[in-house]
Amino acid sequence: MMMNCDLGAEKQVISSLKKIPGVKEAHGTLGLYDIVAQIEADSEDKVKEIATMDIRNMPKIHSAVTLTRSESGELFQSSEKLIGMMLGQNLAKAYVVIHCDNGEEYTTLKNLSHIPEVKEADVVFGFYDVICKVEASDEKILNHVLTKAIRSLPHIKTSMTLNILNEQES
Repeated sequence: MMMNCDLGAEKQVISSLKKIPGVKEAHGTLGLYDIVAQIEADSEDKVKEIATMDIRNMPKIHSAVTLTRSESGELFQSSEKLIGMMLGQNLAKAYVVIHCDNGEEYTTLKNLSHIPEVKEADVVFGFYDVICKVEASDEKILNHVLTKAIRSLPHIKTSMTLNILNEQES
């Protein structure tokens, strides 16, 4: 879920989001949206309930885009992709939302799975076709992955990067 909130309320909103059962992650971002949050629940109905009843009703959030995921299968479950994250070595993080050529969403997902810095990705339903989470040890590597690896993949029409702001993590 990608959200915009009142100016200066980002830390407070992120803190509130992290207290909601089902919100796996919440981060401040640079880009078109102020905050990105990942919601996980046992059912699609429960995800909708969290998004509509808990999050969209928060007084400081004034707009939100919910992307419902498809299934990425086992492409992003490999343990080697989690090592840097578990060791806390990935200091530069971003989400990338992608528009693909029609019918090429799963090809794009498979191509993303070959980039070690792409930790998670899914085909989504909504305004975008694919969303992925990218983590790297520093900004220089992150920028290289974003500009040289992801944007050069075949079938990507446009992409938008939402850099995660570490200072809003506290």
